[in-house]
Amino acid sequence: MLRLLEPPDSCHEELRERVYSGTYGKPFVVDNGPRRFLHFDFGAVQSVMELSSPVRLALAYTRKMMAFLLFNRTPQRILLLGLGGGSLAKFCYANLPAASLTAVEVNRDVIALRDVFGIPPDDQRFRVVNDDGAAYISALTKCEDVILADACDRTGMAAEFDSVEFYRKARRRLSARGVFVINLCGDKASTSAHLSKLRDAFDDELLSLQVNKDGNVIVFGFKDRCPVNWEQIDADAADLKRQFHLDFPRFARRIALDSKVRKPQTARRA
Repeated sequence: MLRLLEPPDSCHEELRERVYSGTYGKPFVVDNGPRRFLHFDFGAVQSVMELSSPVRLALAYTRKMMAFLLFNRTPQRILLLGLGGGSLAKFCYANLPAASLTAVEVNRDVIALRDVFGIPPDDQRFRVVNDDGAAYISALTKCEDVILADACDRTGMAAEFDSVEFYRKARRRLSARGVFVINLCGDKASTSAHLSKLRDAFDDELLSLQVNKDGNVIVFGFKDRCPVNWEQIDADAADLKRQFHLDFPRFARRIALDSKVRKPQTARRA
């Protein structure tokens, strides 16, 4: 089933041709068996929801972005840059009841699909804001414990993220134990360029987690320098797995391997 943000009396044949030719300018939804997909075109999937379990994180990169809990287990304020199908927003809302969440999404049409993906209505803990992520960061007056940046468009990373100054501002808006998490997507050249900007902005205090061999990379940056006690993190990972049913022990091992860092120092605890 194909779902479009169009009036019922629209020409279905014309719309179908635009969607399949890649000239349709809005996000659209495809229901295929047990899953619902958000697309900008058929070249890439933006979000996936399992209809029988709408809160479950269906895509590997979203599960790995939650590895921030290895470094801050009790965030009070979470900012999401990019809403998409709301996978991260729904998971955090359901599983971190002590946290308040703000999701910033620049595309009004994406927000218009929130009910289709079961994204909760705005309330005291959760709200969706229609704004440019970089502009929102610039205007922030309060600090965030976690900033989750997941804003990929048809060509890769959203243009508003493509500057050292954006990453510097994001770091300044973190709380003392804050964690910045970004999903780097696109080709190798684009990923390398963003990594260079992140290293500059975060004084090279980064950890990374490969999603798959040739795919996305999840990068973690910190407000302050991040000495890591891997033995403690390994112990915490087992507890987190029991609590959230995600493979935190494997995430921890992969972060250590991908980042090539194992420093036997005292970890910061949240």
